[in-house]
Order: sequence, then C-alpha cells, then structure tokens
Amino acid sequence: MDKVLIRGLRVDTVIGIYEWEKQLHQQLQIDLDIAWDNRAAAEHDDYSKALCYDTVSKRIVALITAKPIELIETVAEKIAQCLLSEFNTSWVRVRVMKPGAVEMADNVGVEIERSR
Repeated sequence: MDKVLIRGLRVDTVIGIYEWEKQLHQQLQIDLDIAWDNRAAAEHDDYSKALCYDTVSKRIVALITAKPIELIETVAEKIAQCLLSEFNTSWVRVRVMKPGAVEMADNVGVEIERSR
C-alpha cells in the first residue's frame, strides 16, 4: 500500500477538559499516514494526481481550530473522518500528541486507524 505521510504537524488550539485549559491555546502534534496510490502521479510526474500535503495540512489545522475541543480522542476521530470523506482515501492512521499534558511525561497521545 502506498502512503502519504505528514509528520509533526503543529496545531495551536484550545484543547482540554479543565476550565484553565479552555482559556488558552495549547499545541498538538499530529502525524498522519494516508493511503494514497502514488503510481499515477509518479508515472507522468503529474501534481494533479498527487495528494497535496499543503492542502491536507491546512484543512486539518482549520478543522481543529474551528472551535474548542475537550479530548484528543475527538481530534483524532475528526481528522480521520475528514481524510476519509473529503480526500477520498480508503485508510488513515492518525496520531495526536499533547506535549506537556502530564508533568511526568514528555508527551501523551492517541493513535487510531480508520478505513472505509
């Protein structure tokens, strides 16, 4: 299976369950693995057949910053559903990390895989 990869997408947004978290922006770090058949784009060096990393990244940032979200689990699901429906991919892996959320850990997060 071919994949398009986006690593370390940083999104500053309002995320969290505590009242103090709802008053500030925190950074999420997002990794995406997106099933995408790269053969057509590669065969003719044709950008129109490729999945545009910039377009995907901007859409995910817009999705996650549109309104406050409490759980990173919700963030992961929203991203997966967006990629499956709007970008017409058949499978995705989404990892959402929230650095600094737990004092004793460098990072905490969730990872999901979804398919149509």
